[in-house]
Amino acid sequence: MTRRSETLSGQLVDADLRLLRIYRKVVECGGFSAAEVELNISRAAISMAMNDLETRLGMRLCQRGRGGFALTDEGAEVFEATLQLQAAVEGFRTRINGLHAHLRGELNIGITDNLVSMPEMHITHALSALKERGPEVRINIRMMPPSDIELGVLDGRLHTGVIPSLKPLAGLEYLPLYAEASRLYCAVGHPLFDVAEVTERQLAECDAVVPAYAQTPEIKACQEPLRAAASASDREGIAFLILSGRYIGYLPNHYAERWVRDGRMRGLNPETRHYLTRYSAITRKGSPPNLVLESYLEELNRQIEGEGRA
Repeated sequence: MTRRSETLSGQLVDADLRLLRIYRKVVECGGFSAAEVELNISRAAISMAMNDLETRLGMRLCQRGRGGFALTDEGAEVFEATLQLQAAVEGFRTRINGLHAHLRGELNIGITDNLVSMPEMHITHALSALKERGPEVRINIRMMPPSDIELGVLDGRLHTGVIPSLKPLAGLEYLPLYAEASRLYCAVGHPLFDVAEVTERQLAECDAVVPAYAQTPEIKACQEPLRAAASASDREGIAFLILSGRYIGYLPNHYAERWVRDGRMRGLNPETRHYLTRYSAITRKGSPPNLVLESYLEELNRQIEGEGRA
């Protein structure tokens, strides 16, 4: 076996960071063609940059050609390392800007799906207030599963996240935001849709869609009596199957409201078939000072305290 030479010697320079920025965008866009528009450079220039980066690192990062674009194993690891490096650089920039008391830099947030219709709108109002305080702040939101958000905050790719409060991790700080009410629903076309009083036996005989993601023991207890005939990785998938008229399933009330209002969905036994999911904003314990993040959390706390006084 030929031993790979160590080509990444000396210090990283601006040219290396530029190549890594191009590489990140190519991976996120899924190929050279799609990255042309995002980067505003030609495909030939992108190809040249990728060749330079592979030469600099001494490894093949991706396969490109008629078979399409695909990362090599090494390329996937370099992509993850690139995300961490750029997050560290941005953290340094934000910290230095904090010394000058100017709100500049980025705020990277991970959010669980389908929270935008929450009536409290704490996150939205806090982001609005942050943008007013720091017009130059760049806000980047990623919709991600809770476990990915936790990992992103822990490794520094995300400054903060919003997740359901399930099992607290030792490396994270938690700021309680709100409780989300959910109930059992069916849709037009389902045999129970026009039944005035539904019995527990009727519910037990219906096909149900259940979540394929982590739940608290209390929520699991509500799901277990259902006849699980389908699963979904998020609430949108659950809504798709309920709206087919073939399944019953739990949805957040604020999310289902649009279909209830249009007469396309109804709650089943709302007095007994319901539960609460509590959500928190998370940050990493012991993270370096970050004026942008601190300002956002201040605004978030202000929204929460304002609700408490209302």
